Amino acid sequence: MTLQELKELLGLSGPECGGAPVAGVTEDSRRVQAGWVFFAAPGEHVDGHDFAGAAVQAGAIAIVGGRQGVEALYGAPYLYSPQPRRALGIAAHALAGDPSRRMSVIGVTGTNGKSSSVLALHHVFQACGYKSASFGTLGYDIAGTLLPAPHTTPFAEDLADLFKRAADAGVAYAAMEASSHALEQERVAGIEFDAASFTNLTQDHLDYHKDMDAYRNAKLRLFERIEGPGRFTVVNRDDPSAEAFIRASHVPCHTYGAKADCRAVGVSVSVGRTRFTVHTPWGSAPIEMRLLGRHNVSNILGVIAVACGFGLPLEGVAAAIGGMPCVPGRFEHVDAGQNFQVIVDYAHTEDGLRNVLRAAREICKGRIITVFGCGGDRDKTKRPKMAMAVAELSDFSILTSDNPRTEEPARILLDIEVGMQRAGKRKTDDYLMLLDRAEAIEAAIGMAQPGGLILIAGKGHEDYQILGTQRIHFDDREAARAALERRGVRRD
Repeated sequence: MTLQELKELLGLSGPECGGAPVAGVTEDSRRVQAGWVFFAAPGEHVDGHDFAGAAVQAGAIAIVGGRQGVEALYGAPYLYSPQPRRALGIAAHALAGDPSRRMSVIGVTGTNGKSSSVLALHHVFQACGYKSASFGTLGYDIAGTLLPAPHTTPFAEDLADLFKRAADAGVAYAAMEASSHALEQERVAGIEFDAASFTNLTQDHLDYHKDMDAYRNAKLRLFERIEGPGRFTVVNRDDPSAEAFIRASHVPCHTYGAKADCRAVGVSVSVGRTRFTVHTPWGSAPIEMRLLGRHNVSNILGVIAVACGFGLPLEGVAAAIGGMPCVPGRFEHVDAGQNFQVIVDYAHTEDGLRNVLRAAREICKGRIITVFGCGGDRDKTKRPKMAMAVAELSDFSILTSDNPRTEEPARILLDIEVGMQRAGKRKTDDYLMLLDRAEAIEAAIGMAQPGGLILIAGKGHEDYQILGTQRIHFDDREAARAALERRGVRRD
């Protein structure tokens, strides 16, 4: 593709560009190579225009940005786009041959349940005999080849490369998390979505979106872009925001929930299994799965609606769900033979904590101790709300550091403690505050009683902790196993 052809494809205004071939596109000046086009997009903290000079020096043949009346920048032609990031996505996928058109793509959005839903869809498609890919927090899996995930939703040019790899590998279905940040920043531009699924909407990321309306509207963008014959959406009807997502659908919408198209009857949860019968427009079937808790029943109903919406047989989908392994860091058991349960979970919102603690109550009749914290440099208003959820549903709590980032860890714990106090809890009697996460986990396991349960919440699958600007190795599961070994666990 020539620069002039790229200009015409994107509808850019600016000087005539001639026949120079475009070798690549990016919004990161550090990636620019000879023959590339640099997209100068405004960021949360910096403006891409500040790096345009470095991009030209590295070989950029043009700059695309949102400034009107500019003909050239640092000697390179300047092409105007009102939405540079959207233009970047379309350009990146076009240069890759629009690979998403060669497969069926599902976008999953919502506050909680995205990772579990994407992984479940990936497993179901594979178990039903199709090559599949999944892109999300837990990694990027292309037909069995696993790549690390630096972002829940990759940047546009990275997504184009991932989809090209998937298309070249013969992938038929690709399921991906569509985070609110990615939708707001147009990282998914250029992808042809065939289906979208909405899990739920609860408070999160308000440090970025400022209010719940803006947060919801960012997620609605995914639904608004699903158009065309054979395409559809899936919505959790039990969520208060369901109607907004149903209204945003320009295509048929399948719902799931208590009074929806797909619903679960006779739910029972034991230590190792969740069982229910699913009733759908495609028939009914018994479901038995390793995923625990009613929140996971909800997630799986959404997965069933998506899979059956594509025409997969319900019986095959049900069998695939029955063989699905547990999701890493999602209600994951750490078992060293102890006479109490240790659960590690990614829950880091008020709703997420309520869900996982209710699931814990269904499988534990003993004392529940919860270890949790809140991320630094993020929405501070959710900290006391998270604490109140934990205070309500736990017997004892240990407040500790999560990823404090550049905030003072002790200050974060004080914000959390406000919620404990609002819930009428007393320090020492009902909760402790231990800044060191390993020490907090050790203390919880030391306090565990036979038949009880320790919930370590907030980080799940993550194997790091962000202290200041440094990322250090830390894995809740490893810390729990080490503490169990030091305690000298035994079976009763």
